[in-house]
Amino acid sequence: MWGARPVLRALAAAILLQAGLCSAQAEDPYLWLEEVQGERALRWVQGQNEASLAALQSGPQSAALSQSFAEVLASPKRLAYAQQMGGYLYNFWRDAAHPRGLWRRTTLASYRSDTPRWETVLDVDQLSREEGAPWVWGGATCLVPQTQRCLLTLSRGGGDAHVLREFDLGTRRFVAAASGGFSLPEAKGTAAWVDRDTLSVATDFGPGSMTDSGYPRQVKLWKRGQPLAQARLLFEAAPQDVSVWTWAEQIGKARVHMIERRTSFFAGEQHVLQKDGRLLALSKPADASMSPFADQWLIELRSDWELGGKTHAAGSLLAISRADWSAGKREFHTLFSPRPRSSLQSHVATRSAVLGVRMDEARQQLLQWRYLKGQWQETLLPAGDLGSLSVSALAGQDADHYLLTRSDFLTPARLELGEVGRAERQLLQAMPEFFDASTHEVQQLQARSKDGTAVPYFIVKPRGNLPKDGAPTLLYGYGGFEISMKPSYSGILGRGWLSQGGVYVLANLRGGGEFGPRWHQSAQRENRQRSFDDFIAVAEDLIQRGITRPARLGIMGGSLGGLLTSVAFVQRPELFGAVVSQVPLTDMRRYHRMLAGASWIEEYGNPDIPEQWDTISRYSPYQNASAGKPYPKVLYTSSTLDDRVHPGHARKMVARLQELGQPVLYWENREGGHAGASTPAQQAQLWALSYGFLREQLMGPKPVPASP
Repeated sequence: MWGARPVLRALAAAILLQAGLCSAQAEDPYLWLEEVQGERALRWVQGQNEASLAALQSGPQSAALSQSFAEVLASPKRLAYAQQMGGYLYNFWRDAAHPRGLWRRTTLASYRSDTPRWETVLDVDQLSREEGAPWVWGGATCLVPQTQRCLLTLSRGGGDAHVLREFDLGTRRFVAAASGGFSLPEAKGTAAWVDRDTLSVATDFGPGSMTDSGYPRQVKLWKRGQPLAQARLLFEAAPQDVSVWTWAEQIGKARVHMIERRTSFFAGEQHVLQKDGRLLALSKPADASMSPFADQWLIELRSDWELGGKTHAAGSLLAISRADWSAGKREFHTLFSPRPRSSLQSHVATRSAVLGVRMDEARQQLLQWRYLKGQWQETLLPAGDLGSLSVSALAGQDADHYLLTRSDFLTPARLELGEVGRAERQLLQAMPEFFDASTHEVQQLQARSKDGTAVPYFIVKPRGNLPKDGAPTLLYGYGGFEISMKPSYSGILGRGWLSQGGVYVLANLRGGGEFGPRWHQSAQRENRQRSFDDFIAVAEDLIQRGITRPARLGIMGGSLGGLLTSVAFVQRPELFGAVVSQVPLTDMRRYHRMLAGASWIEEYGNPDIPEQWDTISRYSPYQNASAGKPYPKVLYTSSTLDDRVHPGHARKMVARLQELGQPVLYWENREGGHAGASTPAQQAQLWALSYGFLREQLMGPKPVPASP
């Protein structure tokens, strides 16, 4: 009888699971729309697409708008970002002739010239034709100069899951598995070079090797020529963890190899792979992250760290020599310590410096911390104001060159080449002007949220007086995962909205990273409603200032921003005239059971815990939509191959709204992953549908601007 207990427990669990499924189906009549490739679901999608195209492409300006956007997305004058490996700079490029893209290379001298000469390394369009697969480029990890081999990642249709193949830069061909080449089937995961004949791999190794979130939970050491099944296990996480991944940093002749375990989205462990194959655990706060620089460790904090009678504030960036760390010393040099309304947005390492982007009251600055003879020197580098900055190390820690991108709402992005120790930067490229920006101006304003918190937002509006009855206004927001919303130039926004006299508003909501970890944490889990309140407060502020009125106010957001816009129009439908919700979450009762959803429990909470569901249930759009309110017209968009946010979220919300008699349209692209589209043509169509819909609802048909 005792030996039968495991069998009885398993049988009882199966009965309860089946009962749970039946119960879910009884209370959720649209559960069948979660069957991504189900025949019935795809028929429904096809019907929705046909109806949406008939409604949104019937006007005479639809094709012209799509063509106008295609010119922006495939412009030959877009910026060509590059990464140096060995004697070449590599760039991935897409244009009208190569919609899936070219991986190409040039020399540094040629890159710095007015007309760089590129040679093709891999033509992804040609590869797709040869193999009959809609390949989407995912990136390259190369072991240069030790060898000329790279690991290329490619996904079918743009999903997060990808195949991995070894590629020879010398022959510009894939290395066949039969010839000893590394190759992994489609899965979510990571891989890194240990040496020319060894990889550390986190992938789907078979039953039991993936977490509940759908990511790898095992890292193995894989030797060339060895069957993957025989790879040696290095590390294994728990099934309820989010994931493990592996990466490496080349520092001079040394290679620092890291393995990370994420117990939740923002917390976990880090280990260093030693030369003898052992793992050395790094003793740090769970939600801190460490990265190697020169002979130092850089430590980024997400919560206060009390150590030796001193408190290091959340959002700080600390440095300590790796030798001192290993010896147990904890005397840090503080590179960055935040003020109440400031944060460190990003940092990258070159050979002798760390470059960081600081945000102060949602405005950005470029900082340089130079490490010379064991001493740190801080310098503020000129980079403009009210713009967006993005910095990358051109050759990692092999050199001191860096690339800086600068742009703002009305100024096309500029790509500049800088070098640590030199004040001047060389302008490499400037994007063309895709619309006449002289007609608009930028301001930064503040709204007061429901609890009195000041919420900043940027507004881009026509110069002079606005219409007395309010201007057509588009409000965009996100508000989660410590991701900041920053000013940037968009030819799509310019042509599709600003050039038509529209006002654009970008909100800096709690939940984002504009003011550091605390700003984000203040809207996590049980406090998620604060982010929605912030968004609603900005909308109310725009109306109170007379900038717009509800019938002319539209909102847009994607992913978590799609949840944001859905919550906003369900809770306050009287504020909005139109809604575009892209690749959204909507069913917060089941989000953690769909694809990568379980990995976001730290952000939203666990709906399986009654007291947490009590909070989540108050805002979950799918459960709160009703027939008794006059909702604005909504356009939902998604992708069949989105393997991050399940397309069932958008599908079910649309079906629910249609059942309630609410006005809604739906467009689902068959590929594109979480980006919603894979090629410039697909992207152009998606944006044409979105902006065509907004213009029709908020301002009526307008002529499409001519190409410059």
